[in-house]
Amino acid sequence: MWQYSEKVKDHFLNPRNVGVMDNPTVDVEVGSLVCGDALRLQLKIDPQTQKIIDARFQTFGCGSAIASASALTEMVIGKTIDEAIKVTNKDIIEYLGGLPQEKIHCSVMGEDALHKAIHKYKGIPYKEEEDDHTAIICKCFAVSEKKIRRVIRQNNLETVMDVTNYTKAGGGCGSCLPEIEDILKQELSKNG
Repeated sequence: MWQYSEKVKDHFLNPRNVGVMDNPTVDVEVGSLVCGDALRLQLKIDPQTQKIIDARFQTFGCGSAIASASALTEMVIGKTIDEAIKVTNKDIIEYLGGLPQEKIHCSVMGEDALHKAIHKYKGIPYKEEEDDHTAIICKCFAVSEKKIRRVIRQNNLETVMDVTNYTKAGGGCGSCLPEIEDILKQELSKNG
């Protein structure tokens, strides 16, 4: 059984900023219902101050997905977009007082949504790793090689199980586990 912090339980049972916003400045979706986790993030940004004045979310996922999205909205309201884009999945985890290793991917989904929203607001092309169908490693969860490599580097991952916990890659049929192991070895050799 997974252990959840009191803050995760609170954000799951009493999510903040859940729902749909009227006239959001930016509205994005990440994840996939097919894969079991999806997140819609809406931001209202003051054009003068560039501050996020409101944030709303809707998610299809587990309690950790709900808590991570709720925490994310709390963390970014009041920040400028330049401050908000610095929020990482590690910050979400810390804010919540931790997440079970098997649920870290929920915080990664929150970071992905935030980055996609800010890129969209700034008019900067945002190429989601999930859209990079040329190098899908995990077909069960549509996880690309590009995303696996980014998450390994960003979070200093050391094991295949870490990769699965952060991306869900390898968590289905398992046929991609040898490829994930090869990618991990390549990334670790760059640091060693």
